[in-house]
Parts: sequence; structure tokens; C-alpha cells
Amino acid sequence: MDYLVSEGYPAAAEKFAQETNLPGPVDHESIRERVRVRTAIHSGNVKEAIQMVNEIDPEILDTNHLLHFHLLQLQLIEIIRDILTRSNGNPASTDFLPAIEFATNQLSPRAPTDPVYQQALERTMALMIFPSDKMAPEFKELLDVKLRENIAGEVNKAILESRGERSEAKIRQLVRARAWAETEARSARVDMPPSLPIGLEAEEGAHNGGVPGDGDAMVS
Repeated sequence: MDYLVSEGYPAAAEKFAQETNLPGPVDHESIRERVRVRTAIHSGNVKEAIQMVNEIDPEILDTNHLLHFHLLQLQLIEIIRDILTRSNGNPASTDFLPAIEFATNQLSPRAPTDPVYQQALERTMALMIFPSDKMAPEFKELLDVKLRENIAGEVNKAILESRGERSEAKIRQLVRARAWAETEARSARVDMPPSLPIGLEAEEGAHNGGVPGDGDAMVS
């Protein structure tokens, strides 16, 4: 239940509560708000996601400058992705004017405040310099949709923390603790089987298949 609520599966959480006779999640709307934000990010609609986050709590991005920068960087990447897609990977230099304008207005003023921002902006701007077929892996990974998922996870955590709720499901903490203990035991040459399954294979398969009629979006 804890995992389903914190990760944004409201319908699945309700179904699980009904089948196990446990109390269901109380605030369905707050969960659905997080799902809508994550769905927007996963779809590349970063501007819309930023607006929704500000509607939920304006202080989230006002106080979490790194998260705000990550969202703006992702928004720039999506602008560049759209330009590359519309030009079939062969854009003219003038095609990038909207991306350059956005970077100049939104990201460049922030870059001098932190070397991390400066480096991230330079890497992102490189997407407009190198042809897609000659792009180094460190630049190509910026166009990987996994970046959307990572940023969506950061936003989900920030929203939960702003509400004083658990920002990470207990099961994730337990899995990490178990992995650490196993690593320590192997380092100490404790006699152990080559593999120690944790019994979540069936559960993972259920999540991959989804819950019929659930409709929940998940980006973790």
C-alpha cells in the first residue's frame, strides 16, 4: 500500500485496500495531482508540468533551485528534440532560434551561480551543434526518455516532501538495506548462494502487466 501511494497508483492502491481489507488512501486527489504532473513530464510537456507544480505549491520550485533547473533543462531538451524531429535530424541553424532564446532567458542567468548548472547547460547546448549521427554518448543520453523518468521521480519526491508525506516507499528502503547487507556479507566472504532472490518477481510481473482498468500513470 505504501509503495502504491507514494509512487502514484491511486486506483491500484484502492483495489489493494479492498482485497486486503485495509484502509484505502484518504486523499485521492493529491495522488492524482502527482500522477498528472508525472504524466506531463513523461510526455515531454514540461512547461505544463511546471505550471501544475506551481499550482500545487509555489514554494517547491522557489526553494528547490536544483529541481527547478533540472525541469528547465528538460524543457530545453524537449524544445531541441522537437526541432530535430520536425527537421528529420537535419535542422538549419535558424531552426534552433526558439531553443537559443529559451536557454538565454531561462537557463543562462542561472548558470553562473553554480558550476553544475554551467556544465549542464553546455552539454545541453551541444545538442544543437553536433549532428545526431556524430553525437557523443554523453550528449545522446540527454535525449533518452529515461531522463524524463528521473526528473519525474525528483518532482514526485519534492511534492511529497512539501506535504510532509513519506517521499520514498518503505519497500525501496528495505531493498537497499538488504542489498547493502548482502554486499557486506560477500565482502566478508560469508558462505552464501550465488543468488538471493527477494521474492518480488511475481509482483514485478504484475506491475509490468498493469491492473486492468487501473489507468494509473507511473514514472519512477
